[in-house]
Amino acid sequence: MGSRRRLAPSGFDRGASAAVCVLSAAAAALGALPATSAVAAPHDDSRAEVDRLYQEAEQATQAYDKADENAGELHRQVSDAQDRIARQQQRINTMRDALGSLAGAQYRSGGIDPTVALLFSDDPADYLDKASVLDRITTQQAGQLKDLQEAMRELAQERTEASGHLAELERSRKAVATHKKTVERKLAKARQLLNRMPLADRASFDRASRSSRVDIPDLGAGVPSSGRAAAAVAAAQSALGKPYVWGATGPGGFDCSGLMQWSYAHAGVHLPRTSQEQRYAGHQIPLSQAQPGDLVTYRSDASHVGMYVGNGQVIHAPYPGAPVRYDPVGMMPVSSVTRV
Repeated sequence: MGSRRRLAPSGFDRGASAAVCVLSAAAAALGALPATSAVAAPHDDSRAEVDRLYQEAEQATQAYDKADENAGELHRQVSDAQDRIARQQQRINTMRDALGSLAGAQYRSGGIDPTVALLFSDDPADYLDKASVLDRITTQQAGQLKDLQEAMRELAQERTEASGHLAELERSRKAVATHKKTVERKLAKARQLLNRMPLADRASFDRASRSSRVDIPDLGAGVPSSGRAAAAVAAAQSALGKPYVWGATGPGGFDCSGLMQWSYAHAGVHLPRTSQEQRYAGHQIPLSQAQPGDLVTYRSDASHVGMYVGNGQVIHAPYPGAPVRYDPVGMMPVSSVTRV
């Protein structure tokens, strides 16, 4: 979500030893809270609650991203299936027309017993020629009839599969709507809590959420692991200052995994949509070996992801209200580091 200290394990107990801030930058701005405080101030509890809501909203955002991706893929599959069904139906119609023409030709060639036809024929040789043609027509008709039957079986199978895709698409669309409502509800509650905070605390959050292209940390002399990693880092840096927009993949706004996908697309690499999938988009390495361009996923459920850019810094889309920016790699518990 953003750069912030971990939540106290006991939630929001007033007997907790310290209140938890949403952002590490905000914590630095506000100063450390006394570890021996017997009773946490109400607005400290609110900050912890905001932090929790943002984290849960990001988890729901990743679920939304996956459901939305599934719905898009299913929609493509349904469209492709409908195209195939239309082409197959046209093929069947053409085959039926051809079979009708052959049946007419057979009738015109004579539909009486061959022995009787030969007996009354004025020109037995001519009759035998016609009979040979009729035999060839009958053989061709039998072959086309078999093709027609096979085409009709394929059409029935296509329709069955398309119906399954349509049903799955409907379920996926419902999942998208459910996750969307979850995200919006949690973000709205977080915003309400922020609005009820004292002005000084809100101002600290706002200062921590601002980002500037000129406020670039010393990234050291880290060398990207590959040319594509270098291109991805350059793309991510070009997005500095762009707003966090949940469910977005740029170029005007991003969620955390959307920024990673967009950045690597500029390097010619297609990453999966969600942070959970992105952590398996390459081989995992220890954090101590991280190089610019490596993906860093956070929390045990890998619900947040950023890009390592060197000197202990990542670039990421933190959470609503905080634009794409640099933060320390240890801003949250690291789940894994992936080299693409």
